[in-house]
Amino acid sequence: MNKKIIILLLIISTNICFSRTRSDIDTLLNSITTTNSKRINTTIAAKKIIAKGTSILSTLSTFFTDASRTKIYSECHNRTLTKGEVAIIIADKIKRMPYFEMTGIQNCTLTFCDNNPNLIEYYFSYIDINEFQSRYNQWLKSEEKQLKTK
Repeated sequence: MNKKIIILLLIISTNICFSRTRSDIDTLLNSITTTNSKRINTTIAAKKIIAKGTSILSTLSTFFTDASRTKIYSECHNRTLTKGEVAIIIADKIKRMPYFEMTGIQNCTLTFCDNNPNLIEYYFSYIDINEFQSRYNQWLKSEEKQLKTK
């Protein structure tokens, strides 16, 4: 009987922690205020997310499919970015993604987006966001396994 209660408490506390972290990230993503996507990572909110490190990447990836429009303009795509795209840019700053594995596109010489520090942003027009999120989460799991075996 006591074991069941302990397990239940662990499950509840894990869900509360995940929920709180997700809520914190959501708040920070919503408070990124810059007019140009090139400056996302210089904002205080983005720096706070980046400072959380790799432990929040799986939670951050839950935002990748969020199609809510932001006020952040991308010169590369001549449109405002979605909240999901902002989350992808920040995730890439926390841990550089293997772009070919994530996007299926091997092209390091894209030139339409000069002087943009957000390399993943170059690929936004070419990716299926649901497939991207799935590939990203698979990649994260394989990275975690590699760290555990070292």
